[in-house]
Amino acid sequence: MGAIYLVRHGQASFGAADYDALSERGFEQSTVVGRELARRGVEFAQVRSGSLARQRDTAATALKTLGADVAVVEDPRWNEYDHVDISRHHAGGAPQEDSREYQGLLDAALGAWVAAGADGPCAETWPAFLERCTAGLTDVVESLGKGEHALVFTSGGVISTIAGAVLGVPEVGLLKFNRVTVNTGITKLTSGRGGVNLLTFNEHPHFEAEAAQLLTYR
Repeated sequence: MGAIYLVRHGQASFGAADYDALSERGFEQSTVVGRELARRGVEFAQVRSGSLARQRDTAATALKTLGADVAVVEDPRWNEYDHVDISRHHAGGAPQEDSREYQGLLDAALGAWVAAGADGPCAETWPAFLERCTAGLTDVVESLGKGEHALVFTSGGVISTIAGAVLGVPEVGLLKFNRVTVNTGITKLTSGRGGVNLLTFNEHPHFEAEAAQLLTYR
């Protein structure tokens, strides 16, 4: 049975001028998840990444550690939702100074974004986001041969939405799962005759014991 491993990007630069850049800790996390993937000994037939800098740099750093000789295919369907646009329309342009305060405002904004549906004011509506996320997954699943595995570097909102969609509750996935995704957490989907199934969500044993100080959610 084939499997798709979804890896959230490392910590971005919250509060900085360029949020999309990995922080120093983000690069460390990317190295650690590369070691974890190497420990598992999985051979990946293909590797994909969103086109955002934090996703691409996580992929490059992890793969260097993993030692995988597989070209990364960039696909913007794996990009995160536009948190700035959503916050502007549904949270009055929530400031990004305090991470905890911002999370509460973002949660409310995401709920309003989902509730607005196809008539929402954002450049990308919730239904459009859901469609592109599931289309990206379908493309990976259909491109895998029997028993082959894929590795995808993406973002928390995408992973949470896909996990929810596989369970039949994409809205719950985005609004509940997204809050607990850790940077460079690993989610595993299996693909077989019975379709796509969620095997594990947000695994992060690589941030236990000595590496516990590297655990971050934003």
